[in-house]
Parts: sequence; C-alpha cells; structure tokens
Amino acid sequence: MPKTEIGSSDRLLAELRGWVEAETPTTDAGAVNRLLDRCQAELAAAGGAIERLPGRDGFGDTLVCRTPGEGAPVVVAGHLDTVWDHDTLATSMPWRVEGAKAHGPGIYDMKAGSFMAFHSVREILRQKTSTRRPIILMLTPDEEVGSPTSRAPIEQAAKGARAVLIPEPAGANGSAVTARKGVGRFMVRVRGVSAHFGGNWSDGRSAIVALAEVILKVHAMTDLAAGVTTNVAPIGGGTRPNVISPEAWCEVDLRVPTIPLGEKMEAAIHALAYERDGVAVTVTGGMNRPPFAETPEILALYDQAKALAAKHGYELPVQHRGGGSDGNFTAAMGVPTLDGLGCPGAGAHAPHEHILWEQLAPRCATLCALLEEIG
Repeated sequence: MPKTEIGSSDRLLAELRGWVEAETPTTDAGAVNRLLDRCQAELAAAGGAIERLPGRDGFGDTLVCRTPGEGAPVVVAGHLDTVWDHDTLATSMPWRVEGAKAHGPGIYDMKAGSFMAFHSVREILRQKTSTRRPIILMLTPDEEVGSPTSRAPIEQAAKGARAVLIPEPAGANGSAVTARKGVGRFMVRVRGVSAHFGGNWSDGRSAIVALAEVILKVHAMTDLAAGVTTNVAPIGGGTRPNVISPEAWCEVDLRVPTIPLGEKMEAAIHALAYERDGVAVTVTGGMNRPPFAETPEILALYDQAKALAAKHGYELPVQHRGGGSDGNFTAAMGVPTLDGLGCPGAGAHAPHEHILWEQLAPRCATLCALLEEIG
C-alpha cells in the first residue's frame, strides 16, 4: 500500500472536474498554459523543484517538477492537451456523471491519468513521503499531434532514468500496456494540370485521379498478419465540378510493430513519389514514434504494478496496443516503460468519452505506490 494518503474517488473526481472544464485543445497554447499555471502553483507550494520550458511553434509550455533524492529517477509523464475544440463542453459533451461513468472532453484521454500523476506527486511532496528514488513529473502540451516540442524534453528526462510511467488511459478491460506499435505520419501532395473538362479534357491531368491511385496503393500495404496497418485521412482536392483538378492531397497514418518494418514501410511510402506526364506526386514525413517493444525489464515493472493493483483490490491485465504514446520514445531508448496506468473508461476522441470514476482512487494509489517503491 502507498505510504501517501491519496483520498477517495469522490474527492479526486471533484478536483478532476476542474481540469476537464478547463478546455485545452492542442492548438490553443494559452489555454494549455493556464492549466499548467495551476499545476505549477500547486507543485511549487508543495515543495517541488519547478522547471518550465517555454512553448514554441504555437504550442504550450512543458512543465517539469522534480522531487528530492539521489540516483536515477523515476519519470512519470502525461499530456494536458486534448483533441477537443473550445465550447465542446457547452455543446456536444457537457460534464456529467451518470452512475459509474464521468463524461467530458478529454477526461479519458488523458486528463484523468495526468491528474493522477500530478496528484500523486503533489501529495508525496505535501506529505513529505520518502521515496526510493527521486521523481520527475512532466506535463506536456502537444502529445495529440505527435509531441513535436515535448519529445526532446521527455527523452532528456528519461536519459539514465530507472523507469518511466505513462498514465495514458487503461484499456477497456482495465489493462496496462507493455508494448505499442510505432507510428508514421506522411503528407502526399499531387500536382496535375488544370483544364476545362468539357471542352479540353485531353489537356488536363487530374491530380485527384492520381491521388486515388496512390490511396489504393497505400491501402494495399496493410498486412494484418505482420501487424502493419495503413490509413488515409483526411483527403482534399479540386476546385469545381467542371474543372480537372490541378491539386490534391492526403495524409497517411502508418502503424508498425518493429523498427525494421517501420524502415521498410517508410521507404515504400516515399517510393510512391513520381513525376511524369504532367503529374507530380511528392511525399513528406516519416516515422513519428518508434515501436515500443516489450522487454523482460518492462515485464518486471508490470509484475510489480500488478502486485500493487491486487493490494488495491483490482486486477491489472496486460495489453499490446496499436496506438502510440510518449512511452514509445522512452521504451525505444531502452528505459523500462510501463504505460496504460491511467483510469479505465472508453471513447477516446469520441463523443461518448468517459471514465469509470470509482476506479480513480485505487488506480491512483497503485501509481503512487510505484513512484514510492520502484528501486
């Protein structure tokens, strides 16, 4: 059991509500920073050593809080940004609690988990709990778009760390995550030749037709047996129905289980580029998150978490997940990384997003105990 007093699920939910009602779309650096301001004030008042890394490229800041101690730290990292625009609360997804479910934009992915990390570290500081290792808490602003500004600070904090804990949401069956697929993101742009389709059809070169051919080739790259999946979305192009389109574009999402497959698929997607007969196809992008491969050290960390979960009254199954997280970066560095330590629920990025709020306290207690006891 953790030495730190965590509090009840009702108490945690009451404070978490304030986080959910502070809407923090990735694209609004000011909104993300206002929630970071609150976190920074609480952690500093509790005695944490604070470092705030200024945002760039239109993203919010990254907050780093360190607890006292010597030796290799335990890093716990969560993101405050969500995929939901402002006024989602006032329209399609109001805060509400219905039985065991608490609803609201971003509550499952991943404000509940980030709050649990924040609350655990704040209470360890407030209660002056001794931990076997120092803790580094990171709260980041841009995970939902690939962590372009927070990846480097996360990797810097993980250098030499004993372990990394990621409180992304638990799986549908409450599972932790010991492996994730790698993620690639690509942009395909096509330039054709514009012409009036009725009177000068032969003069045109349709960028949309060329893009459609590329899309079919990307779709054919999916190999479920090998664990490789591709998806094309969104797409765009064209100006008017009576004009052969001179431009078209699409985005490609790639998921792979291993680094060699990532390299192979990245090369295959880039090989779709060509220029001939008035049509030019360009491909940019690449692997955004390396695969997060399960290791004996990760399984040992999972076994410790599973034993702690049992002490707090619940089972902790294990899962390999297709979606990426910031844990992909640290696992690829060889640092033992355990993911999916947040709250169970469902509906990430969907209108029915919710958590099973009665599990906040036991899950938070397990996370807190890991922060105290990892040796």
